[in-house]
Amino acid sequence: MNVPADTELVSRSGTHGRECVGARAVLLDAAGTLIRPREPVSETYAALARRCGVELEVGKLAQAFETVFGDMPDLAFEWTSIDELHCLERAWWRLLVRRVVARTGNFVGDFDSFFAALYEHYAQGYAWECYPEVPDVLAGLHARDYRLAVVSNFDSRLPGILRAVGICGYMDAVVYSSRAGSAKPDPAIFRQALDVLGIAPEYAVHVGDNPEADVGGAIAAGLAALLIQRGHAPAVGPGQAINSLDELFIRLECLGSSM
Repeated sequence: MNVPADTELVSRSGTHGRECVGARAVLLDAAGTLIRPREPVSETYAALARRCGVELEVGKLAQAFETVFGDMPDLAFEWTSIDELHCLERAWWRLLVRRVVARTGNFVGDFDSFFAALYEHYAQGYAWECYPEVPDVLAGLHARDYRLAVVSNFDSRLPGILRAVGICGYMDAVVYSSRAGSAKPDPAIFRQALDVLGIAPEYAVHVGDNPEADVGGAIAAGLAALLIQRGHAPAVGPGQAINSLDELFIRLECLGSSM
């Protein structure tokens, strides 16, 4: 049986700025929306493999990672203890890394050391960075008294990463799939976040970079949804797409007038 999701609750005292009308909560995806790896994943894999005496081609790694990641089962588990959860998370990523390397046609002899270095690397704040507009946007949302939550297909390393890059303090909750026991687009993970925030779905909007997981999942859970494209080709209708989180304030005003 699952223990309730880790919500990393942040207590707020008083109110900040004007009261919201309409949308009262903003749920945000993590990787691809708020944060990104500081360097391409393929380059990190190649650099750490080189330390183990193996040359892996960056181009092949990039293709392999994209394919394998898309084929992996959900990063969501039934668990009974934190130790078991951490073990399940690590095993999931170990399988992914092993499949990525195999798909390149190579072999890492000291795979245990290679995987341990990768896993530890991506637990550290220095491996990640916020998109440039993110701190100011979160500060603006916080000042307007929106309830904020991260909803991400991620593991137990996420809260520490968000703290390290300086944005966890803006969040009322951090809900991630491995501990929640469900992964986007399953509506259950969105509902967990809304339960923590105490907000009904019709008063919330979710923002993420994946049309199926973020937009489809949020809509299925009863939320409004916006797809952040960051210059990519449109994947949804123009009313559901933004190119930067800077556009979020205008969209929230529009949502507020229709809610």
